[in-house]
Amino acid sequence: MEVWQFIAQKYQAKTNVVLLYVLHSLGSSPGRQGFKMAVASDGDFCGSIGGGMMEHKFVEMAKARLAEKGMAAAVYRQIHDKSAGKNQSGMICSGEQTIFLYPMQDKDMAAINSLLSSLEKNEQGTLHLTEEGIRFSDEIPPGDFCFEPKSEQAFTLVERTGYKNTLHIIGGGHCALSLAKLMRDMDFYIHLYDERSDLNTMEANIYAHEKHVVAGYESLRQLIHSGKNIYVVIMTFGYRTDDIALKALQDKHFRYIGLLGSKYKVNKLFSGYPPEIVSTIHSPIGIPIKSQTPAEIAVSIAAEIILEKNKDQ
Repeated sequence: MEVWQFIAQKYQAKTNVVLLYVLHSLGSSPGRQGFKMAVASDGDFCGSIGGGMMEHKFVEMAKARLAEKGMAAAVYRQIHDKSAGKNQSGMICSGEQTIFLYPMQDKDMAAINSLLSSLEKNEQGTLHLTEEGIRFSDEIPPGDFCFEPKSEQAFTLVERTGYKNTLHIIGGGHCALSLAKLMRDMDFYIHLYDERSDLNTMEANIYAHEKHVVAGYESLRQLIHSGKNIYVVIMTFGYRTDDIALKALQDKHFRYIGLLGSKYKVNKLFSGYPPEIVSTIHSPIGIPIKSQTPAEIAVSIAAEIILEKNKDQ
């Protein structure tokens, strides 16, 4: 949201601004599809298209182009390999990315304002980007991105806006507080559940987007739905409630489900479940980094979730 807010604020202040958007990326490119930034004529900028020497080059290019009259939109292919014959980015990390430079215009601001309104309501929609400008609709596309090049300078890019991933944290204790704080900055819409209405860590959790006090964890069967972008972490206050939560969710399909607990506890709990259910659960949860404190446990869980989210990229 920050890049779009930056553009709206600069345009309202009658300051010219350029959008830089990564249309496509391959390999180990530091800038991934959907990365974006904006550069204003007063020298301010917001966001990132991958950092390093390449980003600096494009920021300076945008500043110079803003000084020109009648600046035109342009698409640039960048190859991160100094042995490339042309389109070298100056970086050696391998891979490549395609960057679109677009000077914002009056006709785009209605779409920007509609997009910001949708994001502020935590809703999803569709950003349509072409060499001719920006459109926004409240329809939800089937995928996160769709890029269709038509020529070197013509294309269609569709991005599903809003939160692309949902994290359900079952249990509102100290570990949940640390995990929600960490995952808030990673494009996850966070739901938090607990049975205890007066739990201090539940009240202190300002990072979850929605907090649910449930009469019992059996109700999770109706509250949490299957989905390819759904992640679930079970970390209630005890063995019994973990079992109830897991039973409520055992027939559903998620991108990730993990259970916090020692090997002894996990093995005892899993003895009552069929192997095909057990094989889908990450437990003991998290990357094995000998984590001990709630903050360290949160890091290990977040790392495992990110590994799962990005494993096909």
